Amino acid sequence: MLAAMPPSPSIRPLGSAPPLRDRGDACPGALRLHAAADGLLARVRVPAGDLTVRQAMALADAAEQLGDGFLSLTSRGNVELRGLPDGCDGRLAGLLGDAGLLPSARHERIRNILASPLAGLDRHTPADVRWWARSLDALLCASESATALSGRFLFVLDDGRGDVAALGGDVSLVAERDGAGERTDGDGGTALLRVGDDPAALRIAGPDAPRAALAAAEAFLTAADASGTGAWRVRELPQEHALTARDVAGALRAAGIAATHVPDGARPFTATTGPAPAGADSSAPGVVEGADGRHSLSVLAPLGRLSAAQWRLLTATAAQHGSGELRLTPWRGVVLPGLPAAAAADRLAALSAAGLITDPSSPWNRLGACTGRPGCAKSRTDVRADLAQAVAAGAPVPGGSPAPAPGAPVYWSGCERRCGHPHGTWVDVLATADGYQVSVVRPDASPATQETRPQ
Repeated sequence: MLAAMPPSPSIRPLGSAPPLRDRGDACPGALRLHAAADGLLARVRVPAGDLTVRQAMALADAAEQLGDGFLSLTSRGNVELRGLPDGCDGRLAGLLGDAGLLPSARHERIRNILASPLAGLDRHTPADVRWWARSLDALLCASESATALSGRFLFVLDDGRGDVAALGGDVSLVAERDGAGERTDGDGGTALLRVGDDPAALRIAGPDAPRAALAAAEAFLTAADASGTGAWRVRELPQEHALTARDVAGALRAAGIAATHVPDGARPFTATTGPAPAGADSSAPGVVEGADGRHSLSVLAPLGRLSAAQWRLLTATAAQHGSGELRLTPWRGVVLPGLPAAAAADRLAALSAAGLITDPSSPWNRLGACTGRPGCAKSRTDVRADLAQAVAAGAPVPGGSPAPAPGAPVYWSGCERRCGHPHGTWVDVLATADGYQVSVVRPDASPATQETRPQ
């Protein structure tokens, strides 16, 4: 099935009115393909970014046999295949289904689950919440009501370090540490549940977290139906139908889930009862040391794009030297867990030689771009080629001046849709009819206070 892809939400001004949706969303999936300028596009949902070696090999086969030979990583830890030919949908579904990547055809576009990529891997992980993702995915795929969710609706599961809690989840779960600050497993302890931008939260028992997340999503569907606006996401609900933690508490009670209201649940995002955990930076490339003596490798794909050969090298490394799994990250990277400490440095060097980003000092680190031309007809230019030239010239921000927000990610866009842009504070490099315009996007600033520099 083909779908016309709607514009991604551009930067929504602070306090602006929510949109009115007069139709369902048309986000592409693995079974509903989008007709792009470079062929059909498939977006394969990978809950929590977790892939087995077999699943990763199936994606490489699909890219080589049906697509353009590349795999694109998204800001939600999913995979896109581009350059697909007409009439390939049956073959693609067969490849993905045989690998276990399509557990439910009716739910395949709503399995949008982000989780902390390093949960359970580094020395100071407060909680391993990956089982929440597996349980939530199973609940979603078994839920009739969940099929009404938009393909944009997002679940976020944070292990307590605060790395993904601020990435715009509609329903977010943040694991809490116990009073002693000791490491706990995701199937115990407590969690904070948040909806949209409501600063309040609900404290729930860890084992109840997956059921609570589904109940919160169902509460959103009820609110969206009552609003009559066709809202796709929690933030799109009008004020008179806004979904809050107190509203969700009623849904949890009806489901038999105990919850305690926490007025300031959004501060801090790490949601710890003591100091924030000194966990590794899950967005940074390099070697991650584990508590059990095993190491993990974290690499980034330049502009989120990997050749099938690079992908197969990652898969072979996971199979031959790691635990046999790959974790995709919202920073368009891949984590390979479970390597012996003695092998980690050599394997990382091999991945670097293959063109992957393995060092935080790389000029490509924290740089991103939309697809641009020729893949997107709406783009004004080939932003990726322009960015490559800028990096080669040592000026990833046009104009030759340092980034106006030091340390913030820099994102190049070919039009005002800014597809795939980062969250939080970031440097926006936008192609216009008069060249590139540079601005700093801050989530807590109104449009009038955004810093803009035309180029």
